[in-house]
Amino acid sequence: MMKLFWGPHTCAIGIHVLLEEIGADYETEKLDVAGGATHAQPFLAINPKGKVPVLLRGDGSVLTEFGAIAMWLARTHPEKSLLPTDAEGEARTIETLAYVEGTIHGQGFARLFMPETFGPQDVVHQVTGLGSRSVKAQGLEIVERGFAILDPMLARHDFAAGDALTIADLALFYVERWAPQNGITLPINLQRHLDSMFARPSVHKVRQIWGEQ
Repeated sequence: MMKLFWGPHTCAIGIHVLLEEIGADYETEKLDVAGGATHAQPFLAINPKGKVPVLLRGDGSVLTEFGAIAMWLARTHPEKSLLPTDAEGEARTIETLAYVEGTIHGQGFARLFMPETFGPQDVVHQVTGLGSRSVKAQGLEIVERGFAILDPMLARHDFAAGDALTIADLALFYVERWAPQNGITLPINLQRHLDSMFARPSVHKVRQIWGEQ
């Protein structure tokens, strides 16, 4: 049986939904991420990177990083068609997944959640807080620009990378979910996509587990 390590308000919700979508036999362990549980033992022995999601597989091996976990789950459950088999479809799926993870999340929301990681380290900025405010503004700009770039795709298709659900939708879902939590208004097509994801039984079940319903 697989085991997913997750924490509230993290991108791990996308992997949790994916496990439901493929009908996997799994269990979960909730971590107090905000309280520092991912940066302490015994979790660091499992993932020295100190973050979730983490998937402990049935053979005892550990898989980390959202994209890698999503790809592996899709590849090992090809009957669910969550990763297109044609070259164009696969490329578009990975393209969207990488942009969400690397830019909207890694560059945008990361600045909103942890501005001190990006802020200037000189004494003036540390005392005044000017660095943190400018970093957050930059993060907001990156997120909103990223959403604006992706929105036209959703005007042409129901899903993130085409006409069927893929692992890219699970990545897009978690950043869409963060938007209203941070006072960000989603463009119309991304809001429609988020609403359609909320309507999926897999998402409904996971949100109940996460205490969102």
